[in-house]
Amino acid sequence: MAVTQQLARIPEGYLAACRQSAAVSPDGDPHWDPPACDMLDLDWAPALLKRVGEVAGLGEVHLDALRRATDGETAPDLGFLDTHPHAIAPFGGAPTGLDASQVARVSELLGQIDMSALLAALPADDRDAASLIGQVGPLTVGPRAYLLEHFNALRDFYADAAGRHLHVVLWWD
Repeated sequence: MAVTQQLARIPEGYLAACRQSAAVSPDGDPHWDPPACDMLDLDWAPALLKRVGEVAGLGEVHLDALRRATDGETAPDLGFLDTHPHAIAPFGGAPTGLDASQVARVSELLGQIDMSALLAALPADDRDAASLIGQVGPLTVGPRAYLLEHFNALRDFYADAAGRHLHVVLWWD
C-alpha cells in the first residue's frame, strides 16, 4: 500500500469532540471518522507541486502558501490523533493542521496561483519535466496533467473549507 497525503476539512466542534472522546476512552480512541466528502487524497503530488513552484519561480508568498497547504502547521492540539493504537498517520509524521483563519489565507493565495503558467515553465518533454521536478514513479498521465489535476483539487478543497470556516487536518497514510 502506498503512503499518500490525506487532508480533511473539519469544524472546530468536531475536533473538540474527538479530543474529548480520546480523553475519556480507555484506549484513547478519538472516534476520528470525517465524512468522505470532506477528505482529499493528494497522492504523491505535494512535493512535486512545491518543486514546480520553485522551478518556475513562484513568488515566496505564494510558494509559502503552497507549502502550508500541503504541510500544515505544527498543531500540538492534534496529538490525540497520533496516539497508538488509533493514530491516523502510522506511516508518516504527526498530523498537522491549519485553523480556519489560516485556511482562509491559504485559500486566498492558492486562488491567485496560475498553475498552467507554472507548468508551462517545465521542459516540453514529459521525461525531462518529470526529472526536473523529482518525479520518481510512473504516472498514468503526464506530469502536467497530474499536477494540474491535483493542484485544482487542492485549491478547490481549500476554497470550500474557507467558505465553510473549517479547519484542515493533514497527515500521510
